[in-house]
Amino acid sequence: MIIRGKNIVIVGLQPWDTEIGSNCKNIALEFSKHNKVLYVNSPMDRITSLLRKDDHAVKKRLDILKTKTKNIELVHPNLWIFYPDVIIESINWIKINFVFDILNKLNNKKLAGAILRAVEKLGFEEFILFNDNDIFRSFYLKEYLKPSLSIYYSRDYLLAVEYWRYHGSRLEPVLMSKSDICVANSAYLAAICKKYNTNSYDIGQGCEVDMFLDADKQPMPTDMTGISQPIIGYVGALQSLRLDIEILMHLAVERPEWKIVLVGPEDEDFKNSDLHRLENVHFIGSKNPSELPSFINSFTICVNPQLLNEVTIGNYPRKVDEYLAVGKPVVATKTESMDLFSGYVYLADTKEQYVDFIDLALNEDNSELTRSRREFASGHTWEASVQKIYDAVSKLWGIACS
Repeated sequence: MIIRGKNIVIVGLQPWDTEIGSNCKNIALEFSKHNKVLYVNSPMDRITSLLRKDDHAVKKRLDILKTKTKNIELVHPNLWIFYPDVIIESINWIKINFVFDILNKLNNKKLAGAILRAVEKLGFEEFILFNDNDIFRSFYLKEYLKPSLSIYYSRDYLLAVEYWRYHGSRLEPVLMSKSDICVANSAYLAAICKKYNTNSYDIGQGCEVDMFLDADKQPMPTDMTGISQPIIGYVGALQSLRLDIEILMHLAVERPEWKIVLVGPEDEDFKNSDLHRLENVHFIGSKNPSELPSFINSFTICVNPQLLNEVTIGNYPRKVDEYLAVGKPVVATKTESMDLFSGYVYLADTKEQYVDFIDLALNEDNSELTRSRREFASGHTWEASVQKIYDAVSKLWGIACS
């Protein structure tokens, strides 16, 4: 059953022009197949407008603020991107709760006013509000926008991050509670939502399966020319908060004949790590998402060396689906969320097990295992994930959507 002919307003943490993959963008595209969607980019905050005014994305937003025009763009049939024509105040440094709440409410009111002007232009008389994990800027939007339905989407355990912890620990439970429906991309996060809202559901995770299933039809990237097999590869943001640098160092040192290839932007810890001093470690840098299937296809083994912490424990590893859709053997850190993959991924508890499992994968890989991995991953589509959102809405409304 599918929700059709509705208007949906999406707010969240990631702007449309983000350089990395975005769950919310994929969900927006899926929604737009049967509904009209307004995707609200993150509003400009005061500090960013002052400190990053030379950044390309910031310049674009500042130009829009000056001209008050061209802030709604049709980027896909039934899908508009909206650049809010307001600047909100930077307030997260304020630790006095009632002062923060007053200013946050003013920020929310300002953003809500901008959104209401946009929906009026598009003729959205009523709409569903979908909040992608935005605890602060969207905390009061249900009250100000008065949507026909509000959905909160939990895709990361943000309270493990210092920026969100202080005010988020008291605000997110309230936001979950007052939302009509909560959805999450892992069973771990859905269980947290369920503590505060009985209408909480695990909707799983989607993946652009088709582009990865066809990876073998793409040419090898020129960046990979001259890098010999076996290649142990990773694609994604290289962040020390989420990835274990020690595991990567261990692989490179213990097996110097292996080539470690890392594709993605680096944080400062990665940039300053000893990995850069090892001849068998190759940093490729950021790549367009459309190029990632060909990189994965050039790897012998794919890895996801997550750290075990509050940030990662409930994280659904989207990249593992991408690896499997290409058919590659995968070695990943064992977490609660990885239990779903236990029949298709080698799950390691230690850096030593990473070496053992990569050795095992190199020795036992075959066409039948490749086929089973691809078949497993092909069920993890955005269509399937969004269908679970539709099912939750249908259940709440007590209707059968067709």
